[in-house]
Amino acid sequence: MGHLQQRDLGATRERLRDQVANALRAALISGELEPGGVYSAPALAEDFGVSATPVREAMLDLAREGLVEPVRNKGFRVTEVNERDLDQYIEIRLLIEVPTVGRITRSAAREDLEALRPIAEEIVRAAREHDLIGYLEADRLFHLSLLALSGNERLVEAVGDLRKRSRLYGLTTLDERGELLPSAEEHIELLDLMLAGDARGAEKCMTRHLGHVRSLWAKDGQDSKGGQGGQERKPAARRPRRSLGAAR
Repeated sequence: MGHLQQRDLGATRERLRDQVANALRAALISGELEPGGVYSAPALAEDFGVSATPVREAMLDLAREGLVEPVRNKGFRVTEVNERDLDQYIEIRLLIEVPTVGRITRSAAREDLEALRPIAEEIVRAAREHDLIGYLEADRLFHLSLLALSGNERLVEAVGDLRKRSRLYGLTTLDERGELLPSAEEHIELLDLMLAGDARGAEKCMTRHLGHVRSLWAKDGQDSKGGQGGQERKPAARRPRRSLGAAR
């Protein structure tokens, strides 16, 4: 019985670690944790309302993904993505996703494509309702689920990794300007073209969509300049605790 209890406790710890990691990814993507900022595990743990151990473990997971890097005796620094990095990530995604979308258009079953429509509509809904975390999760799910129709698991993993490394950070400003909605609506346009069997049109739409995403990064990067990167940041004392239950 004791052995089974230990296994169960271990599983609980792993779930908490994953929840914290997902919440941290959401904070990175939304810009709440800023590029160049240094954050301590104990301070973040207090913000989450958990012990420092799962936060530290989650941060190590993010470090392996290249999202943060350890800073001796201070915590973890959020890695900064420069313009050259973003250009290279988009170049690789264009090489992978555009022709893959064309192949999927020609080979996928109509019902498999149609099954993606609720996700595409969720992206639009989230953009309209200023639900940034919902937007990002639905966007990730749509793109990776679409690529999964190619049957190439390694391709999906590669794009998933590129998406993590080229995260959309600081979306709040873009959301306030209403610039996320046009990008969101392109998912439905892409799906309609694929359902119509228009492989060439779908490839053009995907090319435009990724270019649109890159332009959003560029605008957001300009708006984000002038921050105090490299300084340790701690959660504000009066800020409500982050909800791990809402993290995806």
